[in-house]
Amino acid sequence: MQLNEAELPALARGCAVLGTGGGGAVETAVPSAMQAIRRHGPVPVVRLDELGDDDLIVPLSGIGAPTVGHEMLMSLEQPQRLCEEIERILGRRPAAIMAAEIGGSNGVEPVAWAAQVGLPLLDADGMGRAFPEVQMVSMNVAGLPLDLVVMSDVVGNVATLRPVSAVWAERLARAVCVASGASSLLSSYVMTAGQARGGLIEGSVSAAMDIGRSVEGATDPLAALRDCLGACELIHGKIVDVERRTGGGFVHGSVVVQGTDSCRGRMLRVELQNENLLALEDGEILASVPDLITIVDTQTAGAISTEMLRFGQRVSVLAWSCDPLWRTPRGLEIAGPAAFGYDIAYRPVEELAHVGR
Repeated sequence: MQLNEAELPALARGCAVLGTGGGGAVETAVPSAMQAIRRHGPVPVVRLDELGDDDLIVPLSGIGAPTVGHEMLMSLEQPQRLCEEIERILGRRPAAIMAAEIGGSNGVEPVAWAAQVGLPLLDADGMGRAFPEVQMVSMNVAGLPLDLVVMSDVVGNVATLRPVSAVWAERLARAVCVASGASSLLSSYVMTAGQARGGLIEGSVSAAMDIGRSVEGATDPLAALRDCLGACELIHGKIVDVERRTGGGFVHGSVVVQGTDSCRGRMLRVELQNENLLALEDGEILASVPDLITIVDTQTAGAISTEMLRFGQRVSVLAWSCDPLWRTPRGLEIAGPAAFGYDIAYRPVEELAHVGR
C-alpha cells in the first residue's frame, strides 16, 4: 500500500477520532503531509512481517501541549536531524518510521516525516489511540528495553537521553520539551523488527483509514462512525463550559456537555489531560481510560481535539473499547485511571456506558 494525497483526508479523519481529543489537531498536519508527498512522492506503508528481524524501526511523535503545537508548527529539518542522530549513535540507517501514537496529528505527521527522510511508514503504532505520556506505549507493556530517547526542536537543538526507565524517560523528555517551548519531536523505543514483534498495535494505519472512509458519503455520518467503531453515544448536546490550562508540557481541564433532544436534562463532564480521560454524569463514571472517549461534531461526525473545543458547539460524545493489550494488568498499571491519579477501579466501557441510554 502507498499513501498518496487522495488518501490523506481519510487518514486524517480516522486519526482525529483515534486521538481521543489529543495527539495534536490534524488540521495542522495534513498540509505538511501533502507538501511532503508532492515533493518526495507517495509513502509506502509496510507491515511488520515485511521487515527483516534486524531492520531498525524509529517511532516518532510530537511531544508537548496541543494548544502550543497547534500554533508552533514543526520544521522540515526536525525528523532529518533526529534520524541522523539515531544513525550516528547506532551505526546503521533506520528501515522504517512508525507513528508512536496513531491519534491526532501524531498519526498524520509521520507520513510527512517518512517522506522527508525517504523511508516507508510501518502499519502499526504503540497505542492504538493517543496517550499523553512517553511511557504509555505498548512497547512498555510488552517489556521492551528503553535505553535511548532522542529529541529535536524547531530551533535546531538535538537532545539525547539515556533514561533508566520508561517513567524517567517521560520526566526527562517532558523537561526538555518544556525548555523547547512545550513542543518537540521525540523518538523513544528505537527497536529492531524482531524486538517489535508482539509489542506493537499492528494494522493501526489501515484501521485509521477505514474509520475515515466510513463517513465518506454517508447519509448519517454519526451512525456510520458509531457502527465502524462499535461505539456507544454517551450524550449529544451543546458544550456549555470549557476549562483548559497549559503547564508542564500538558493541557489539563474539562468540558461540560448539556444534553439536547432525547438527552435533554442531562449533563456530562469529560476530564482531560491532552486526551479525554473520564466521562462522568452525576458523579457516575460512564467511560474511562484506557477505553477511548472522543467528542465529535454531531452533524459531520468530525472529531474535535481538546484545543479546538468551544462554547456552543453541537457535539456527541462517543466511547468504545481499547485494544485488549491495555486491559491486561500491566496495561492498566501503565495507562489505567490510577496512572492519571484517579482513585477508581477500571471497568470496561461496555459495562459502564449503558449502551442505548
